[in-house]
Amino acid sequence: MTYFVHGATLGLAWFFAVNVALSVVVALLADHLRRSASWLLAARLMPAVLSAGFVVGIFLPSYWRLEPRDFAEDLDFTLTILAAGAIAVLATAFGRGAVAWWGASRRARSWTNVGEPLALEGVKFPAFRIEAAEPVMALAGILRPRLIVTRGLIEALTSDELAASLEHEIGHYRAWDNLKRLAMRAAPDVLRWMPAACAIEREWAAASERRADAVASITGNRQMRLALASALVKVARLMPVITPMNEPISTLVGGGEIAARVQCLIDDSHDRGGNRARCQKVWCAVGATVGVALLGVVAYGPLLEAVHRVTEMLVRELP
Repeated sequence: MTYFVHGATLGLAWFFAVNVALSVVVALLADHLRRSASWLLAARLMPAVLSAGFVVGIFLPSYWRLEPRDFAEDLDFTLTILAAGAIAVLATAFGRGAVAWWGASRRARSWTNVGEPLALEGVKFPAFRIEAAEPVMALAGILRPRLIVTRGLIEALTSDELAASLEHEIGHYRAWDNLKRLAMRAAPDVLRWMPAACAIEREWAAASERRADAVASITGNRQMRLALASALVKVARLMPVITPMNEPISTLVGGGEIAARVQCLIDDSHDRGGNRARCQKVWCAVGATVGVALLGVVAYGPLLEAVHRVTEMLVRELP
């Protein structure tokens, strides 16, 4: 077996093993996660990101640095099965992501092909008005976002309610929520086949809607918050049954209970200390990043040697 094929097979085996372990950890801790969009997104993507990061940042450098070029052991059955499992996970994730992206693109094209260009104050990307039985306000696209609004929704909302709803969609746009939806959909991990994945994604959808709602109250504008709450109530009455989209498309009522969102919007106390809390989170994240980076610099060399020793042991001992 050549040096590079041997390394690729071992890398895939490591990816699958670490992915499974992290997926199990996330599944066990799913009920104890903080219900914020950032934490939920990090938990959902952690198995895929960390397993890939381990292979690229730790295993491959250790293999390149410490494995002799003129000799490579034969791989055993277990490591080959693990590598095959990694290939299956990666292929399935790619297909799932491609289907989601294609579905969103097709839906967006079907809307824009029959829609009329619409000029909306404060919206810097293309907007279209369409005819539909149900009231819809949706943000489609990632790099080229398009806002879709039905005529019925425009007619049902007052000018303040419409402006507040537009701020909500702008909040999705600024947070790159469509990209995050696609990333979760296409994440290569074993967690996808566990019930925890769907639960985390539902919680994230609800949290992202609450965060987009909060865009209307960043400046403490109570009138804007009340207008958005009124718009949500109107849309809920016009749409008794709300079905979330599977595609990476953000909508006005795409996640979370309407009653809870309305209650949060009309609560005058929910914004107190918001800016200070956000600053504290930023500084905590910066401090944690610097600490991890310094630790990584100090421990990187010994870690590479340890991973190489473990890999050699597994190649010798596994059946």
